[in-house]
Amino acid sequence: MVKNHLKSLNAPNSWPIEKKKNVWVIRPSPGGHKLGNSLPLSLALRELLKYAKTAREVKVILHSKNILVDGKKRKAKDYPIGLMDVISAPELKESHRVLFNKKGKLIVHKIKDEEATVKLSKITGKKLLKGKTQLNTNDGRNIFVDKDDYKVGDSLLIELPSQKIKNHIKFEKGANIFLIGGKHIGSKGVVENIEKEKLTFKTDNGVYETLKKFAFPVGKDLITFPEK
Repeated sequence: MVKNHLKSLNAPNSWPIEKKKNVWVIRPSPGGHKLGNSLPLSLALRELLKYAKTAREVKVILHSKNILVDGKKRKAKDYPIGLMDVISAPELKESHRVLFNKKGKLIVHKIKDEEATVKLSKITGKKLLKGKTQLNTNDGRNIFVDKDDYKVGDSLLIELPSQKIKNHIKFEKGANIFLIGGKHIGSKGVVENIEKEKLTFKTDNGVYETLKKFAFPVGKDLITFPEK
């Protein structure tokens, strides 16, 4: 076993790699994102952003350039990059958001400077600590709030890198959602009905059913998505 690596054949299907091309691929360090929803920063720089072709070039970029993830400089090649994260290269005046395409692959979507200052995080858990509510999100954030108007399944529009909550997107009928799992992954739609663990949602192509856990509320015009 190669330290801090995993076999390419065992890599998540969401990774944009040719599994038979190389035996080993770097493993992302433990972080807030689940393995299937994230990939190491080095892989993002090489395969998604095309900033580098080799591991040596990745090392040079990370140690001599400013690569920001959610507004904070990152140098570790195995730093986990995941769904909805913002990767910025100030010297190139470029920012990208990590999303899923309709094949379930992680991709990057180029965004404008003003959009790079915010990200969406989905509430995956909550608990009461010392009189305050702690919200746990899909990207490993723990945010304390005084007034608890939030429910698991809702989303937060967060200012980067301060973590200040700018907007609260409720998971309810009429909500705009982005699908992060199931056969409709990478699609957008509007919730028509929620019942137990399932929901129905409407797209331009029809009405479909999926599991509640696959729905990520994104609000209206809060962030942009690829046109196709």
